[in-house]
Amino acid sequence: MLNRQVVKEFLDEELREVEVPEDISKEAIVETFCKYTEDDYYEWLKDNYRSFFQPLSEGGVDWDLIKERIKNYSRD
Repeated sequence: MLNRQVVKEFLDEELREVEVPEDISKEAIVETFCKYTEDDYYEWLKDNYRSFFQPLSEGGVDWDLIKERIKNYSRD
């Protein structure tokens, strides 16, 4: 779940030069944008999960690949 206050501050900054219609509340924009983003975020997580935990042809997880990824990302 996204932090609504952080999103509000982000949108305040991004929309500072945009005229928002008076009949659309800032709260409605923030909440709707958060839900929109969270839906996309969940799909993004599922896609990344599938690519990160690539199954072996016989169905298990390729733990050697995971170990290699851990090693590579630990260098950063």
